[in-house]
Amino acid sequence: MQMSGQQRIHAPRRQVWEALNDPEILKRSIPGCQSLEKEADDRLKATVEVKIGPIGARFNGAVTLADLDPPNGYTIIGEGQGGTVGFAKGGAKVRLADDGAGGTLLSYDVDAQVGGRLAQLGGPIIDATAKQLAGKFFDQFGQQVGGAPPAAAAAPDSAAAPSAASRAPAPAPTAATRPSGAPPMAWILALVVASLVGYLIGHGQGGEGSDWMGLAIGLLVVVVAAAGFEFGRRAAAPTVVLDPSLLARLVEESKP
Repeated sequence: MQMSGQQRIHAPRRQVWEALNDPEILKRSIPGCQSLEKEADDRLKATVEVKIGPIGARFNGAVTLADLDPPNGYTIIGEGQGGTVGFAKGGAKVRLADDGAGGTLLSYDVDAQVGGRLAQLGGPIIDATAKQLAGKFFDQFGQQVGGAPPAAAAAPDSAAAPSAASRAPAPAPTAATRPSGAPPMAWILALVVASLVGYLIGHGQGGEGSDWMGLAIGLLVVVVAAAGFEFGRRAAAPTVVLDPSLLARLVEESKP
């Protein structure tokens, strides 16, 4: 497996170099790192728990630093044993350069291999996992060394002094009212006219059947008119709309 990449870090090259040799910073940056101890200036011992595809593994291994060229870079050589799941070993060439804006451009080339059950997962899974772990490492490392990028302007604090609009007196409750009381005159007139029409239809044609037709039409109109009357009566009930700010103030005042 081979992989290359770059990471821009908002810190001077000397500071990045020192961080690359600081076990505590490295431990907090390596995903799944359980322990990282410095055995010598160029050697560290590490325990890392990672999940590669469906396989979770705990690797115990050693890391050796070679080709030391402060503050320009070095070579990392490591090997870890994961028990029954297999092993991983390889190296990475790390280079540091000024980015021209006061920061550092970190470049790396990785050449590694895995064996045992891990090798059975296939190259695509291993490559994807390696890229994900590398991305997490450099994100964490960059934040610890150079800090997070400048945050956007903070939004106005909701607890700050109220604006002129909020300081204005709350409007009194408004009521959208409709005429109430007696049934709407329009429905009464409709009922009278409809009944008269039904009566004329029933008796103007003559015959028993026409009488029943007129009666049926009259009853239907009565039912429709009654439904309209009920709708008009309910719609006539006043509707009170409270301003949200006034409602919140009333709730606060009602609390003991």
